[in-house]
Amino acid sequence: MSKQQKLLTLHLFLLTFVLGTSEFVIVGLLAEVSADLHIAISAAGALVSAFALSFAIGTPILTAIFSRYSKYPLMLTLIAVFIAGNILTALSSSYALLLVSRMITAVVTGVLIALAMAVGSESVSAEKRGTVISIIFMGFTIASVIGVPLGTYIGQWGGWQLAFWFTSLLGIISLITSSVTIPKGLKGTQSSLKKQIGLLTNSRIVIAFFIPALSIGATYTVYTYLTPLMQDVLFVPDQYISLVFLLYGVVSVFSTLIGGKLANRDGIRKLRYVFLIQALILASLYVTSNSIVGGLISISFIALIVYVMNSTMQLYFIDLADKHYPAAKDLASSLTPVSVNVGIALGSALGGIVTTNRDIIDISWFGGIVAIAASLLTFISYSLDRKQTIYSKRSSTRSACNDSGV
Repeated sequence: MSKQQKLLTLHLFLLTFVLGTSEFVIVGLLAEVSADLHIAISAAGALVSAFALSFAIGTPILTAIFSRYSKYPLMLTLIAVFIAGNILTALSSSYALLLVSRMITAVVTGVLIALAMAVGSESVSAEKRGTVISIIFMGFTIASVIGVPLGTYIGQWGGWQLAFWFTSLLGIISLITSSVTIPKGLKGTQSSLKKQIGLLTNSRIVIAFFIPALSIGATYTVYTYLTPLMQDVLFVPDQYISLVFLLYGVVSVFSTLIGGKLANRDGIRKLRYVFLIQALILASLYVTSNSIVGGLISISFIALIVYVMNSTMQLYFIDLADKHYPAAKDLASSLTPVSVNVGIALGSALGGIVTTNRDIIDISWFGGIVAIAASLLTFISYSLDRKQTIYSKRSSTRSACNDSGV
């Protein structure tokens, strides 16, 4: 890659780091939000679901609408709105205002992620796309390593609102770097909203969409309530909880790296078995939670597998759109993060139901069941891929025979 492409990739990595920190830092601060606003822990956890649902609903619609505009001014405007959303969160003194501010932030976060993926994909050669996409995704994992633990520490030390002043500052830094590194010549795509939404009617897209949703949903059934689980089941001292999130983030970096390699080697085929392994890992927490060491080992393995599917699914959506819906490439770029946030919403909601009606440790095997569903759906998708490949080869053979007069 050229120096300019490397700087752009680095900036897009920074952008997703900032977006990931803002989205996920609240997971480590649920207890503080619950105590400060005098709400149940499940109500605090609902903020995670509300963010994810807003992301999932708003992102494809706004991405399709905004795709006609040049990416440079559009991204700068959306980053400014992102900063404003985080400031509003930091100023929130009621649950209602906090909920609204998180929903606003969620929508612009989703569109920015889609644009980051599209810019990264369009700015490098085809053989470098997998590497660039995995680096951009890695911004989220590094957010888990550095941003979320640091934000959790800041929120526990100075109040949860201070954590969002921190993310506002990160947004300002990203705005400055964006103004320098984002190419100014990336034009929008003139296409009707109806044509773009047509992408979402493709049966293969619909099936594939729920693969990341179920996988991430399985993890977030546990991850959303990881703090109370550590406090009430593993009996991890409060001062060490941020260190556990740091451990989770460090291990998840390797998850992204593994996913980048998987994407270049028939990733869908391998994901069928990856999700079965994920199910076993999540369920293992039910057994290992009898000790801190055993529980932390299970948590580490949960982190190791959480992002393995990202790069494979992102490239799949982009390539499918490029072949059949070229006017909807920006929209296709949004599908993986949208699916992930649908999964976060489903997982956090399922976790809330489990923690309300059962013992909190039961979230482990409920998550395992969801991971099995992800595996089954991947088996179906891969089977359809093989049938389509066989059909295409037969059609090509018949066409060649007809052309030769056979």
